[in-house]
Amino acid sequence: MSVSQKLRELLDRQRVKYVVVTHSAAYTAQEIAASMHTPGRELAKTVVVRHRGGLALAVLPAQARVDLERLSSLVESETRLAGEGDFAEAFAECELGAMPPFGNLYGLQTFVEEALTADREIAFNAGTHTEAIRMSFEDYRRLAQPKVGRFAEQPVRAR
Repeated sequence: MSVSQKLRELLDRQRVKYVVVTHSAAYTAQEIAASMHTPGRELAKTVVVRHRGGLALAVLPAQARVDLERLSSLVESETRLAGEGDFAEAFAECELGAMPPFGNLYGLQTFVEEALTADREIAFNAGTHTEAIRMSFEDYRRLAQPKVGRFAEQPVRAR
């Protein structure tokens, strides 16, 4: 597989500048960040959640976890992590777990952690476990039209 066709078509149609970064196979956001020599806080991971209205995407820094209580407030519905069986079909053109953070391409709402808005660029999975995309955050915001809020929980570091 290569970059999600829907994603590539959207970016090219909108004439957005982006870079495709090929990296060694990686399956967690932290592994991808390391492969790209990018700090985890600068790589966005996409988490699929289920709520009363169906599925949605929660996009947050690689090292963070979703605080489901905070996200539920933002979504205005009880929210839980979706299982792979819940969303595999919705992202058939993507490798499982490598979905790009554009819910609108798949008929889903997207929620973005406010911390990601502080960077000028965003990097994320491009639909495969070996490719990522880096682009301006403002272009991402304009195209994905996410709802921005605070729902990331930072991991506790060992002392």
